[in-house]
Amino acid sequence: MEPTTQVLYLVLACTSVVLVFLRRHLNYWKRRGIPHEEPHALFGNMKGARSEMGVGEILANYYHKFKGSGPFAGIYIGLRPAAVLLDKTAIKHVLIKDFSNFTDRGLYYNEKEDPLTGHIFFMDGQKWRRMRNKLSPTFTSGKMKYMYPTLQKVADELVEVLAERIQEDPVLEIRDLLGRFTTDIIGRVVFGIECNCLKNKNSDFMNFGRKSIEVPRHHSVIMNLIDSFPGVARKLGMRVLPEDVHQFFMRIIKETVDYREQNQVKANDFLNLLIELKNDKEDKSGLGGLTFEEMAAQLFAFFIAGLETSSSTMAYAIYELAMNPEIQDRLRHEVMQAFEKDEAITYETVMQIPYLNQVLSESLRKYPIGSFVTRRALNDYTIPGYPKYSVEKGTTFFVSILGIHHDPELYPNPEKFDPERFSPELVKQRESVEFLGFGDGPRNCIGMRFGQMQSRLGLAYIIKHYRFSVCPQTERNLKFDPLSQSLKTLHPILLRVEAI
Repeated sequence: MEPTTQVLYLVLACTSVVLVFLRRHLNYWKRRGIPHEEPHALFGNMKGARSEMGVGEILANYYHKFKGSGPFAGIYIGLRPAAVLLDKTAIKHVLIKDFSNFTDRGLYYNEKEDPLTGHIFFMDGQKWRRMRNKLSPTFTSGKMKYMYPTLQKVADELVEVLAERIQEDPVLEIRDLLGRFTTDIIGRVVFGIECNCLKNKNSDFMNFGRKSIEVPRHHSVIMNLIDSFPGVARKLGMRVLPEDVHQFFMRIIKETVDYREQNQVKANDFLNLLIELKNDKEDKSGLGGLTFEEMAAQLFAFFIAGLETSSSTMAYAIYELAMNPEIQDRLRHEVMQAFEKDEAITYETVMQIPYLNQVLSESLRKYPIGSFVTRRALNDYTIPGYPKYSVEKGTTFFVSILGIHHDPELYPNPEKFDPERFSPELVKQRESVEFLGFGDGPRNCIGMRFGQMQSRLGLAYIIKHYRFSVCPQTERNLKFDPLSQSLKTLHPILLRVEAI
């Protein structure tokens, strides 16, 4: 047989294998009779992800398209079959009632080559459970009260910096400023370090923190392939954090830990707890003797979570207050009353301003920073009451928070910003899975109390001292950055600010 013919046969054979492989995988939901969109041969139903739209927006569109067709719709993450939950009862089963089969998120991380990704938000299995139990005491209301004076100090600095900034230019990029506020707070209560981001526009903490969220290590095509074949990606040692981000945080954490250990520094903060875990070889939880890399990952996760979620929630709230001045006036009135009653505004007072909570909840409703959550089936699973809707072990379920929060059946006129949706009466009538600003079930946000405290205090201080309004540079229809892991605007949020 001629060499050319041999090569031709080899190419045809390889092509046939690939076609059979693709046909088998991309007919997965069709064979089961589950509603789904026809997938692209390479990207599945994720075509345009991270280039034209964020993954959260794609999942929200999927939720709205298929809602009512059954408890879930099939979807392809690249070539990997997954499912988007559509029904409240099914969502409750996956997140809460049948949680023992859905403890894992099934997200990509690589503890060995990319150690900062091996944190509690990505961890699976018993290691996640033990870490959650060990870290939960850090976020009790008692711990929040202890941290509260630190937050007040940074809030005072925020008010001062705002006064200086508006002297230079009354039009400010509000999200950046609030990101600096939350970075200073997280730096102090997590690392015990004064980042000084509010006054230093070129702070490395701020720059690298933002980069870790907004700038992926790879092109969108590579990131989609990692999503499609996480097992293969892990074996290949694929990393997702940019190298300079990795180097910066590993260096800062090491220097801080070494200083504390060498000087026997003790503090009532998150870092101290992790140092104790690292050094307690006899700890029976299974976490004793944490490696430095494991400890660094937890610190990194809480730094990033605290930086992004609270700052963006406050930024979106202030944007909507500028767009709706009557709501802003009502909130300011309630905040002023709270300060008159309690000039130092204690932890208890700031957490009990009703309309402040309603405004922030509505901000999280309309702009959920984490626009979806995932759960992976540990065993084969059938949705109760729907024998046809079965999935195999290892299948990932997506819950579209963005889709649920913009569902007109749950929230009429969902694009309208209306804090009355979260009046105490309506909240009592609402099922927990209808509002997932902090997730739900045993794997909800461990830092929820801290996030609420930080957002409420920051917004209360700002609204007391400043009025916000739209200006010619204000974008009326916000667009979101497809590259960002969170719900981040593509363009700056520019507002006019004036002192009261």
